[in-house]
Amino acid sequence: MECQIRKWKLDDAADLAATISNKNVQDNLRDGLPYPYTEKDGRDFISAMLSADDRDNFAFAIVVKGKVIGSISASRQSNIHDRTAELGYYIAEEYWGKGIATEAVKQLCEYVFSHSDIIRIFAEPFDYNIGSQRVLEKAGFQYEGTLRRNAVKNGRVLDMKMYARIKE
Repeated sequence: MECQIRKWKLDDAADLAATISNKNVQDNLRDGLPYPYTEKDGRDFISAMLSADDRDNFAFAIVVKGKVIGSISASRQSNIHDRTAELGYYIAEEYWGKGIATEAVKQLCEYVFSHSDIIRIFAEPFDYNIGSQRVLEKAGFQYEGTLRRNAVKNGRVLDMKMYARIKE
């Protein structure tokens, strides 16, 4: 199944809310997102992404057949890490396992590496999120190590995996 990444539009808020209002999706994300996630939450997020500095925040909707089914972004780090960006992404559960996330990650990396001075993109999926780890591996990321007891999610202390892709 083919996908594309594109800049956000305010009309994407309903599709975004439908995607994030799934507990299985939220269980793989960092905390701080409201549940249930409303269209207003979506509009607020999209407005923030549209007004963010596009040299530091590369944020896109993931689209399949004209419908927004997820989000992907890379956020520039600071200080001595200012040529490094952290990757984050999610897609609607019904699209898991179809290669869409892998394709979106590849597209984002190509965009960031060709439109910025970023030289390293990294991601830190939870240890239990094997699907996300496979997405990263298939998109050219290398496993760099385990961040032991690095997060608390849903009351559980979790390890995270460090993956990175370097600009060639």
